[in-house]
Amino acid sequence: MKTKITSGFWHDRLEVNAQRAIFHQWEQLEASGCIENFRIAAGDVDGFREGWFFADSDAYKWLDAASRIYASFPTPELASVMDAFIPLVARAQHPDGYIFTYNQIHFPKDRWKNLQIEHELYCHGHLIEAGVSHYEATARTDMLAIARRAADRIVEDFLGKGTDHTPGHEEIEIALLRLYQVTDHQPYLEMARQFIEQRGRNPLFALSLIRQNSSVDQRRNFIKQKKQEYLSAHPEFKPFQLPPDNASKQPRYSRLRWQINALSGKYFQQHAPVRKQTVPVGHSVRFAYFETAVAMLARENGDRTLVHALEQVWERMVTRRMYVTGGIGSVPGSEGFGNDYELDPEYAYAETCAALASMFWNWEMAQLTNEAKYSDLFEWQLYNAAAVGMGLDGTSYLYNNPLTCRGGVTRKPWYSVPCCPSNLSRTWADLGKYIFSSNEYEIFIHQYISSEYDGGLAKIDIRSELPWTGKVKITVDPSVPSEFTLNLRLPSWCNTESTRVTCNGEFFPVSPAPQQNEITASGYDPREGRWLNLKRIWNSGDVVELNFDMPIQLRHAHPKVKGHHSKVAITRGPLVYCLESVDNPNVDIFNVAMDKTSLESVFDRTSLGGITKIIGQTKTGEPLTFIPYHLWGNRGESTMTVWVNE
Repeated sequence: MKTKITSGFWHDRLEVNAQRAIFHQWEQLEASGCIENFRIAAGDVDGFREGWFFADSDAYKWLDAASRIYASFPTPELASVMDAFIPLVARAQHPDGYIFTYNQIHFPKDRWKNLQIEHELYCHGHLIEAGVSHYEATARTDMLAIARRAADRIVEDFLGKGTDHTPGHEEIEIALLRLYQVTDHQPYLEMARQFIEQRGRNPLFALSLIRQNSSVDQRRNFIKQKKQEYLSAHPEFKPFQLPPDNASKQPRYSRLRWQINALSGKYFQQHAPVRKQTVPVGHSVRFAYFETAVAMLARENGDRTLVHALEQVWERMVTRRMYVTGGIGSVPGSEGFGNDYELDPEYAYAETCAALASMFWNWEMAQLTNEAKYSDLFEWQLYNAAAVGMGLDGTSYLYNNPLTCRGGVTRKPWYSVPCCPSNLSRTWADLGKYIFSSNEYEIFIHQYISSEYDGGLAKIDIRSELPWTGKVKITVDPSVPSEFTLNLRLPSWCNTESTRVTCNGEFFPVSPAPQQNEITASGYDPREGRWLNLKRIWNSGDVVELNFDMPIQLRHAHPKVKGHHSKVAITRGPLVYCLESVDNPNVDIFNVAMDKTSLESVFDRTSLGGITKIIGQTKTGEPLTFIPYHLWGNRGESTMTVWVNE
């Protein structure tokens, strides 16, 4: 069942992704030495390995993204780069399947030495995902064979082993489950299940972590000395120079909190067995990758005890530990979760990868439960917490995403930890798979993105004007008249009373959003999303039209969120808006008092590629212009805020 995105907001961005972003990322990987590391490991060249110990993962993630892009935008240029890189990976891989250039070059006798910190299994996970994605895009098995050799090595070395043999940074679990889905090889499923079930079961975790940390320090010092010797012997060698990373304002005791978080196991989601992990803690990317894998496993084995834990931890995240943008991770020192209602907009880390990982998790939950709230949050994070990560040019990126910036955060061409760019590219390239799902009785439309879907029950054509207007036209084309249910998601952001839904001109009433027992910390509540179920005999050419009312909404944070009294976040449709200094040069955006009765939406074709702005004025008459949050920072260095005084 193939989905093709055909026009509109996302089609334009996918073209930039395919034509500019993916090639820019490859250039940066080459310039930074990441690809050269594989040539050194393969014995093709002499040199000194550059980058973090987990740098291999960035190359694999690029190949993953390139493969997914190639499925929709096949070009000889992209194929050429992939076809050169895959044999290089094969040459660098040990005959027994192991590949980790950090060890192969610097410590050739060491394997799986510091699993909680050095990310060997994380890197192997992204290698395996790249193999699966390349196979799905091309039907070729050369990269898949590399992935299987790596997975077989992991199964041989880890299956049946104890809790010391558990990954530090989750990802390998997702990869093994994806590999199982395309190969039906049972040991991959069992290996993923073991990694998930073993978390939080090591009573000596803190001691093990201290030992590993000491080992990591010794190894780093050894490499530092080796590099000094290499530079002395090779004065012509010029290390790649990156621009400085963006600032992230740190709360008090940030480092101490991180140390306690790590030793307790919470930073790694190693503090409790999976079914007892009902509060989101620790590193937010690791957390969401873990929950994604748990949901994938539950889909495979039908374990309802896992589903119950997933539902509990999702509820806690949404109601108490998530920003109004859908961003997660409020403590920069740990790149992770803080306490309940600890959502300072200026401290917000809200890493781009964390938003993407949460989207993966929400998609799996939507498939697992058929509940609309997960697709609602996917959409919100897609347009806000994730989309902010890539500039309109496709060649500039944000890593951390505060909701208030007083300076020091700008879009950059690359980072010392460049995990986000290719993660964005692979997600956007695969966006079509998140629009529809179906079974033998019904079709679900999760996202209103202009697209064509060829499913088992019918072909579907969507023409959508989101996110700027709420107009959506859906044409249904079964091969023969057929009875089935078309499930249309009613977003949490739409005004129920003014939203219209018709099928061949016949009006269908829209139910009000369900009432919730607990208001959310952020003011955004995906639980208000729901389905409109249209069950009928469908004929070729039937047309469903939706006109979602998209009022300007003023969202209030929970009273327990400090510093938000008398402040609001402005949203319209699926978009969060912000004040950026570029548009408001004569206004103190952090202290301005807004006249909320003055707000109106206007479409501006000349600004930022064509956007709907929200304009208004202060209580003393100065003009105000709000732009979509995901577009801030595209016009040079600036200041910005999402939360504004009422």
